[in-house]
Amino acid sequence: MFSNSKKWDPRGKHCYVTGGSTGLGLSLAILLTKKGADVSIVARNEERLQRAVELMEKERQNPNQILRSYSFSLNDATSSALALEAACQPHGGRCPDAVFMCAGASTPGFFVEQDERSMRDGMDNGYWVQAWTAHAAAKRMVKSRSRGKLVFISSVLGYMSIVGYSTYSPAKHALRGLAETLRSELLLYDIGVHILFPGTIFSPGYAKENETKPKITLKIEEDDSGLQPEQVAERLLDGVQKGHFHIAVDLIGNLMRSSTRGATPHNNVLLDIVYGIIGWIGLADWRRGVDKTVVNHRKEHEAYLSAQKFFGEPQQTSE
Repeated sequence: MFSNSKKWDPRGKHCYVTGGSTGLGLSLAILLTKKGADVSIVARNEERLQRAVELMEKERQNPNQILRSYSFSLNDATSSALALEAACQPHGGRCPDAVFMCAGASTPGFFVEQDERSMRDGMDNGYWVQAWTAHAAAKRMVKSRSRGKLVFISSVLGYMSIVGYSTYSPAKHALRGLAETLRSELLLYDIGVHILFPGTIFSPGYAKENETKPKITLKIEEDDSGLQPEQVAERLLDGVQKGHFHIAVDLIGNLMRSSTRGATPHNNVLLDIVYGIIGWIGLADWRRGVDKTVVNHRKEHEAYLSAQKFFGEPQQTSE
C-alpha cells in the first residue's frame, strides 16, 4: 500500500534503448552497462552511435556483456519492427527484457505559426517514435510469452503545458494515454509498463529546442534549475526498479504527478497525499503567475508577429 519493495535488477538482462546515442538515452545506456546489463542502442546517426558504444565499452562489467548499436529511423512501424528484430538476433531472437523509449525531439514555437508539416512532425517525433517501438515490442513479448518491461519517456508537459509547446505537449499527453491503457491491458501477459515525466534535461536536444523557443517560453522557464541526463537516468532506473508506474524526477514533477494522478497507482500513499496537498495550493499560484507573464507579453508578441508580416489585409465582407 505504501510502497513497492520489489526491486528489478537489470544485471544479465537485455535492455533496448532508443535514442541511445545522446542525452538521456546515452546516459541510461551507460548506467545499464554499469549495472551489468546487455545493452542495445538505436538511433539514426551512425557516428554518434559508434561513440556511444565506445563509452559503454569503458563501463563493461564482464566479457560476456553484449553491447551493440543499430542505425534505424523509428518514425514508422516497419523500421521500428526491423530495428527491434536486429537487436534480438545476437540474443537468439529473444525479446529484450526491458525496452526504454528515449527517442524524441521538440521544436517549440507559436501555434499560429505552425503548418501541417510541423504539427505532424510534432506527433511523429513525440508520440509515434515511441508508440511504434512499443507496439513491436509488446507483440513480440506476448508471442514469446516474455515478461518484459516497456518504459515510455513523457515530460512534465504531459501533465500540463504552457505557451510554445503546441507541437510537443500533445504528443506527451498522448504517451500518457497510451501508457495508462497498456498498463491495464498488458496485465493480461504480466508485462510491466512505466512512464517518466522529467522536467528540463540539459542535453543536446534541450540546446537544440532553445534555438526556436519563443522569448516568452524562455522567460517562464528562466528559473527552472533542470537536471543533467545522468541524474535523470539514475532516477528513472530507480523508479523502474521500485515498480513505479508514473516516475517523476524532482519536486515539481512529483507535485504534478500527485495533483493530476486520476486513477494512476500511488508510488507512496502518504507521500503522495502530501505532494497532492502542496500541489493543490502551490500549482494554482504558479499558474496564475504564468498567465500574468503571458498577458504582459501581449504587446511584445504583437510587435513580433508584425515584424514577421503575419498580419494580412483584413478580409472584405459583402453587404
